[in-house]
Amino acid sequence: MAASGPVSVNAAAVLDLLKTLVAIPSVNPSLGSGGAGEGEIARCLAGACERLGLEVALEEVAPGRPNVIAVLPGADPPRGRSLLLNGHTDTVGAGAMEAPFSPLLQGDRLYGRGVFDMKCGLAAMVEAVAALRRAGIRPRGDVILTFAADEEHASLGTAAIARTRRADAAIVTEPTQLRICIAHKGFAWVMMRTAGRAAHGSDHAAGIDAIAHMGRILSALERFDREVLAGRSHPLLGRPSLHASLISGGEGPSTYPPSCELGVERRTLPGETRESVRAEFEALLDRLRRDDPLFQATTEIVIARPGLEVDRGTPIVRALHAAVERHVTRPPEYVGQAAWFDAALLAEAGIPAVIFGPSGAGWHAAVEYVDLPSVAACAQVLAQVIIDFCGAD
Repeated sequence: MAASGPVSVNAAAVLDLLKTLVAIPSVNPSLGSGGAGEGEIARCLAGACERLGLEVALEEVAPGRPNVIAVLPGADPPRGRSLLLNGHTDTVGAGAMEAPFSPLLQGDRLYGRGVFDMKCGLAAMVEAVAALRRAGIRPRGDVILTFAADEEHASLGTAAIARTRRADAAIVTEPTQLRICIAHKGFAWVMMRTAGRAAHGSDHAAGIDAIAHMGRILSALERFDREVLAGRSHPLLGRPSLHASLISGGEGPSTYPPSCELGVERRTLPGETRESVRAEFEALLDRLRRDDPLFQATTEIVIARPGLEVDRGTPIVRALHAAVERHVTRPPEYVGQAAWFDAALLAEAGIPAVIFGPSGAGWHAAVEYVDLPSVAACAQVLAQVIIDFCGAD
């Protein structure tokens, strides 16, 4: 279908939708008791997409916690390419934030929990399609808007999308300051356990101190981070790392502790896998076992997510580059992010994925805001990418 007019983003509509989204508490319930979850915000986004004439489905990934899948069917799919846009609907808790769900407008900034991470990206996705609809443009290939639950905990939402949806490429609209993010780190959560022998604190011959044995692991992990991981590097992401996150053990002051548990987070570079991390930790424990026959310990990877790296020559990256050149006042800039994003799950499923979103600050912080002109600019870029990547007559 030929365009009946220029593609133009409605900044007022972006602001109205974003204020509505921020006013809906969607704290991830897995992060603590009392989180409202994603049900209400999913219904709100579903309604916005239905009003645009999209084919909308709500698909639960946990009780009362749905994804929203909204599809603009392509006018001529054999002649076009499909594009999946992705963002998450959950937020972290409000913490010390004042009036977190009462969006506050100050100049060109909107404040509130989740406005930056990442309801700004959700609003940009909806407005990009709205702008195309107002212009009378229907892309040749399908445009699939996916609003995912649970990114802030276990990424159940995008994991389900990656299993059930296919597309020629994807853009995750996490905030990037209008820069093109082509790489991010992965992570593994590792639980380590040492076994001792309970005994009265006076019975040195019988007791085996599981906490002291865990101390050996902590020392070994510190050396590994300093001497091995510090020697690895990525041009956009820097070095991998690890840190001790949680520790517990012991039964009382007068008892040798029979067990101790340590939670470790290992931040990985693209190409480092669950199995390679498991091998690192097992090798570390093997060395400690050789030094002391009484040393007993196990390691378990609780969850692992891969890093992301997409080539600059990939068609979706080229299309995004051209759209940024056209609609952003500064030249395209390529970056990597230390944080993890759902883009890696889409890439792992065979969907080339890149990250691009608005500007602002306050990820998980007590003060969180988004730069409103950047949300409109993001929507404009996304609309242009849809036209260029999916094709339009």
